Amino acid sequence: MSIELIVLDVDGTMTDGKIGYTQNGDEIKSFCVKDGLGISSWIRLGKSVAIITGRESKIVEKRAKELGIKHLYQGVHNKKKVLEELLNKLNLTIDRVASIGDDLNDFYILNASKLSFVPNNSSSYVKKIASIILSKNGGDGAVREMIEYLINLENLKEDYLKLWH
Repeated sequence: MSIELIVLDVDGTMTDGKIGYTQNGDEIKSFCVKDGLGISSWIRLGKSVAIITGRESKIVEKRAKELGIKHLYQGVHNKKKVLEELLNKLNLTIDRVASIGDDLNDFYILNASKLSFVPNNSSSYVKKIASIILSKNGGDGAVREMIEYLINLENLKEDYLKLWH
């Protein structure tokens, strides 16, 4: 059975986990362009991506829209419930899910997913349950590393490379 859905956390996974503020109080986040190309490629391969994050940010909404991510859940306190609802909506089972997260609020999703990935700089608690501890840190290519691992695992390399010819 192939992975059809990847679930992404944001802070510490898609970003380095730092939150900056301007003098006016506007939030600042930085995203890795390489992660973005991997995410958009995964979607172009006909796969699904969801962001399930505990914080709310217009910046995350903008990034999700740029990348074509259709399933965005922000301000989530119970990621398990949101994931279960999404799986019902998409008519998928948890064995078709790969996830990436870096901290305790990602524990359930990581533990339940068929394949779970954590950035190298993740909490030791989630590192213990992860299928794969990535070599990259959050915000520095960890999501791309996960996606390319899945591309190779699912023998999609040729299709993946054709996207950019």
